[in-house]
Amino acid sequence: MAQKGAQLDRERISCSICLDLLKDPVTLHCGHSYCRNCIKAHWDGEDQKGIHSCPQCRQTFIPRPVLGKNTMLADLVEQLKKTGLQAAPADHCYAGPEDVACDVCSGRKLKAIKSCLTCPASYCEKHLQPHYDSPPFRKHKLVEPSKNLQENICSLHDEVKKMFCRTDQKSICYLCSVDEHKGHDTVSAAAERTERQRELEGSRQQIQQRVQDREKDVKLLQQEVEAINQSADKTVEHSEKIFTELIRLLQKRSSEVKQQIRSQQETEVSRVKELQEKLEQEITELKRKDAELQQLSHTEDHTQFLQNCPSVSALRESTPSSSIKIRPLRHFEAVTAAVSELREKLQDILREEWTNISLRVTEVDVLLSEPEPKSRAGFLKYSCEITLDPNTVNRQLLLSEGNRKVTVMKQPQSYSDHPDRFSEWFQVLSRESLTGRCYWEVEMRGRGVAVSVAYKNISRAGGGIECVFGYNDKSWSLYYNQKSFTFRYNKIKTSISVPRSSRVGVYLDHRAGILSFYSVSGTMTLLHRVQTTFTQPLYAGIRFWVSGSTAELCKVE
Repeated sequence: MAQKGAQLDRERISCSICLDLLKDPVTLHCGHSYCRNCIKAHWDGEDQKGIHSCPQCRQTFIPRPVLGKNTMLADLVEQLKKTGLQAAPADHCYAGPEDVACDVCSGRKLKAIKSCLTCPASYCEKHLQPHYDSPPFRKHKLVEPSKNLQENICSLHDEVKKMFCRTDQKSICYLCSVDEHKGHDTVSAAAERTERQRELEGSRQQIQQRVQDREKDVKLLQQEVEAINQSADKTVEHSEKIFTELIRLLQKRSSEVKQQIRSQQETEVSRVKELQEKLEQEITELKRKDAELQQLSHTEDHTQFLQNCPSVSALRESTPSSSIKIRPLRHFEAVTAAVSELREKLQDILREEWTNISLRVTEVDVLLSEPEPKSRAGFLKYSCEITLDPNTVNRQLLLSEGNRKVTVMKQPQSYSDHPDRFSEWFQVLSRESLTGRCYWEVEMRGRGVAVSVAYKNISRAGGGIECVFGYNDKSWSLYYNQKSFTFRYNKIKTSISVPRSSRVGVYLDHRAGILSFYSVSGTMTLLHRVQTTFTQPLYAGIRFWVSGSTAELCKVE
C-alpha cells in the first residue's frame, strides 16, 4: 500500500509537460502546476498569438501571467526525494528516433508500450492505464507498438478500417462497403483474418515440412562432401603411387640402358685394344726384319748375300695389306635415336591419356547439372579463352590476332607438315579441349562459314566427308550463309528460320550432353540445341567454303 501511495504522490507532483517531478513548481490560476521552465517554454511558443493557455485544461490567460513559486509543492517534492522516490524515468524510457512515441505525452515523450487499434493511438505505461481501468476501454484492441496506425484509418471517411474487400483485396471502413465498394465481396476484417490465418498456418506447415526436407538434404550433402573428400584423397594417394612406380620404372630402364651401353663400350674398347696390341707387335716385328734386310743389303759378299736373302714372293705373302675397315663414326647414335623415339611415343601416350584422365576427373558430378543460363550475362560466367591450333589449319587459311582470327586466302600459306592438319577442307580446330561448361562467341564476315565442335579423332587427310564438319558422327556444325542458318550432324540437315546475325554464341555443358547455338545481337535467340552424350573432349572448329570470308573467336567480358 505504501508503494502504491508513493506512486500516487509521484503522479500528483509530476509535471504533465516533462513527466518528471516538479522542478521549481509554479501554479496557474486554473490550479494546474508545472515546472517553471516547462511552462515558460510552452508560453514562449504562444507569444505570437498573444493568448497563453494551460496545456491541460486549455484555459486562456490575457495577458501572460506572472509566475509565482508554489512553496508547498516545492517542499513536498523535496520531502519525497528524501524518501528515495526516483526523480524521473530512466533515459531508456524516453522515445528515440526508432521508437514508437506515446501520443498523449507532451514535452519529451515516453516510449509507447501498446498501440490501440480502436482509438487509434499509442500509449506509454502511464497513459495506457485507462484502457485497463475503464470498462469501455477494455474492449479496445491492444497490440504491440506500431508506427503505422494511420494506415488503419480510411482517408475518405476518417473511420477505422474494420472491413475487407475481397474483390479489390484491400482493407476498407464500413462506409466504404456501402459506398464505392457496394456490391463487392466484403467481410469483416476479423473474418478475413481468420481465413488468412488458416491459410497462413497451412503455409507454415508447408514451410516447416520443407525445412525438415532441406535439413535432411543438408545432412545428405554433408555425407556426400565427406564421401567426395575420402574418394579424392584415396585417388590422389593411388595416383601418386602409380606415378611414383612409373618414375621408378623409367629410372630402372634408364639405369639398365646405361649399364648396357657401358658394358658394350667396355667390350668394344677391349676388342679394339686387343687388335691394336697385335698390330703394334706386328709393327715391331716388321721393323726388326727391315733392319735385318737393310744390313743384308750392305753385305759385299755376293755368295753370303744370296744365301741369306729371302725370296721376294715369300716376303710378300708374309706381309699382308691392312684389312681393318673403320665404319663411319655412329657408334651408339642408334641407341640415342631409339631412346628419342621412345620419348616421343611416351609423350603421345601421355598426351592422349592425360586428356582421358582429365575427362574422367571432370565427369565427377554428384549433383544435377545447373540449368542453362537465360541471359547473355549468365552465359558469360562460363566464357573461356579459345585459340586456333596452327597444326590443324588448312594451308589455304591464314591465322592472325593471336591465333583467334582465321581468313580464307587465295594463296597457300607456308605451314610445315603435320599429321593433324586438314589437307583438303578449309577447316581448323582449337588448341584447347573443351569439357565441363564452356561458352564462346564467333564473329563471322563474308559468307560460307560454319561454327563447329568436333572430337579430336576426326579424320584430317583426304577429301572425303569423314573429314567435313557436320557430315559425320564426330562433329556438330552450324552453317551460315548470310541468309539463313543450317545445322548439320552425321549427314542430317536441319533448316533454321530465324533472323540472321553475324555473331554466334556457343554453349557447351559436356557432362549434361548439351550443345546450344545462339544468335547474339541485342538479345540472344536460340538457333539450335543438341541433347546427346559426349564420349570424348570436344574442340571448337571453324569451316569455310567461300573465299574472302573470315571468322574470329571474340574476347567476351
